Amino acid sequence: MEGRSPVLQARGLVREFRGFRAVDGVDLDVAEGGVHALVGPNGAGKTTLFNLLTGFLKPTSGSVLLDGRRELAGKPPEAVARLGVARSFQITSLFAELSPRRHVELALASRTGLGWRFWRSDRTLGRFADRADELLGEVGLDGHGDVPAGALSYGRKRALELALALALDPKVLLLDEPTAGMGVEDVDRTIELVRRIRAGRTIVLVEHNMNVVASLADRVTVLQHGAVLAEGPYADIRHDPRVITAYLGDSHAAR
Repeated sequence: MEGRSPVLQARGLVREFRGFRAVDGVDLDVAEGGVHALVGPNGAGKTTLFNLLTGFLKPTSGSVLLDGRRELAGKPPEAVARLGVARSFQITSLFAELSPRRHVELALASRTGLGWRFWRSDRTLGRFADRADELLGEVGLDGHGDVPAGALSYGRKRALELALALALDPKVLLLDEPTAGMGVEDVDRTIELVRRIRAGRTIVLVEHNMNVVASLADRVTVLQHGAVLAEGPYADIRHDPRVITAYLGDSHAAR
């Protein structure tokens, strides 16, 4: 990914909560077409930074640029999503009785300017059925389009959530803890899923599982106390004494 222009940039990003700096002057460059992981110990500021990049929090100061020209900082989440930056959430929130296909049809319809009118007509939603099936197939849910979403396994619910994000046709897709709460089998399935969908897309992920990071990330940014501690390829980051100290303590860094 070296040499590629950054598609998403943060400059001097700060977020304070009653005088406490949860994000402290972060600069970030996310290369187009890559997978960029945000990692760090608990309380490092990963989720706050994630929320700043996607409009769920407004920065105290600093900027977030898309394509080097579109300012995202301070815009509401729906405006950020319309500009091409979509996210999935750590906690899945779906309509239990609604089918996966209908979930995706609604997400596709939301991009058309129909507003809440799309609830009124099955015929209106039907125009999105083919694309909905394509997206369900892309995330491994072909054959599960008509079951109630509440009946899906946890891993498949996360896959459906990913299909909803993809329905927005984002330029940058941000994944918040995509393997949180999963067993080994679902983790492996999710790694393969992200590998499949990364073609032609830029992905930013917050992830605690370093095996997932090692499998997917082209570049890793390590946060500590709200600031960037280290950045680089995973192979370099994993041996950085500062990173080892941040995760495991001084006694491990000396080994």
